[in-house]
Amino acid sequence: MTAVETAPRPPVAAGPARQAGPAAKSRSEQRNEAVRATLVPLAPGERPWPIKVAVALAVVVGGGDLIDVVLGGRLSPGGAHPGTAGVVLFSVLMLVCAWGMWRMRYWAVLGFQAVLGIVILIFSLLLIRASNLLGLVVALAIIGGGGFLFFKLVRVLSRLQMPTPPRR
Repeated sequence: MTAVETAPRPPVAAGPARQAGPAAKSRSEQRNEAVRATLVPLAPGERPWPIKVAVALAVVVGGGDLIDVVLGGRLSPGGAHPGTAGVVLFSVLMLVCAWGMWRMRYWAVLGFQAVLGIVILIFSLLLIRASNLLGLVVALAIIGGGGFLFFKLVRVLSRLQMPTPPRR
């Protein structure tokens, strides 16, 4: 054995005893509770402006894509021709989201936010490849506008009432 291994260890100082009661809440949790206390559920028929904007956007995108498919896909940016089945599926998804958001359904707002988040991510990646000023401006406008709408929909989503699960 070496001297290091045989040296006596100093006693470990006992730390302050923990109380058995609930732990003190952090400042961020206190702020979260304060914000939650101010949330008021949406009244029947109440539609905040972010929902109206999201519904309009979903109808324009879904309906526009569907009309483009019916017209033969002549409105193809960059000469790319996406598959008809994929475009129809996306159009139906957007129109179902628009209907669900208009009816103030939690799943529809959450689903639209997921699609919006994916679009923001894709345009953020396309920003890397922007080769001219127009590409830069379009990407920044979609990222900025989509991010702002996403942020505003978070507050609306927190005011929506989640459906109660059926009792078994």
